[in-house]
Amino acid sequence: MRYTSLGRTGLQVSRLCLGTMNFGPATEEKEAFRMMDAAVDAGINFFDTANVYGGAEHPGWTEEIIGRWFAQGGGRREKVVLATKVYGIMKDPNDGPNDPRGLSAYKIRRHLEASLRRLQTDHVELYQMHHIDRNVSWAELWEAFDVALYQGKIGYVGSSNFAGWDLITAQYEAKARHSFGLVSEQHKYSLLCRLPELELLPAAESQGIGVIAWSPLDGGVLGGNVNPTAGSRSERQKARIESLRPQLDAFAGLCREIGESEANVALAWTLRHPAITAPIIGPRTLGQLENTLRAAELDLSEEVIAQLDAIFPGPGGAGPKAYSW
Repeated sequence: MRYTSLGRTGLQVSRLCLGTMNFGPATEEKEAFRMMDAAVDAGINFFDTANVYGGAEHPGWTEEIIGRWFAQGGGRREKVVLATKVYGIMKDPNDGPNDPRGLSAYKIRRHLEASLRRLQTDHVELYQMHHIDRNVSWAELWEAFDVALYQGKIGYVGSSNFAGWDLITAQYEAKARHSFGLVSEQHKYSLLCRLPELELLPAAESQGIGVIAWSPLDGGVLGGNVNPTAGSRSERQKARIESLRPQLDAFAGLCREIGESEANVALAWTLRHPAITAPIIGPRTLGQLENTLRAAELDLSEEVIAQLDAIFPGPGGAGPKAYSW
């Protein structure tokens, strides 16, 4: 496994991040335990979750599973750089009018404490805003996060699904308070979703914010899982796959030519961008996890990168040069 710094911090994290969203709804607890053990054995020390993971009927389920895995001991907690998120609805009747999606000092404090209880730990290394809340001032947000930092309940603050200008604003406001600011941004990025190259990735790189790529396989579409008759896919998803068929066939042919799996090539491609800290892998089974480990060690040649650019054209580089002069 290869490692890198999380953004501009000194914290070293694996180049693959274990996403746990499937734990509970799609992956039963014993299999999740096996996957986390295997991930640590393979050198993956970066785990990502969220307080809402577990499904609409059981938000928090995923954190509970991770907490029970930690409780087994054996250094499990100490070996993991743990990231979770705040923003969503947790269906806690005690939240009352503060239950809807959003951020506030009240919600951050309550939801962090609840996450720590479920995770059976006294801190998380990375606490992330799951979405931007433009109805709350940065003065309130940074005060809330600074308190949690001073208490030792969180190590760093990250964001998710922010725009480039949100990152700049967050850093400007943090600097005014002499706060450390954001260290990471979790963002959708893949061969099929290259728009972040226009603004988000350059903004993050300029601020020393490490980008954690979610859905790097586009829900399995870039992992060879392109059977249009798959029962789990909606008609809309099947139609999209068929519209992408020429690109996906060309991609599959290129991967066969170089002797690598489609999933590993897609993951390795995301790792080439200097702003990317790690893509999130979201396996449902131990076999899927084991099959993606090679991605962190795979170095794609410039010739292969050129062919991928031809199959999946990007926006033309960073803005404004991509669309102006």
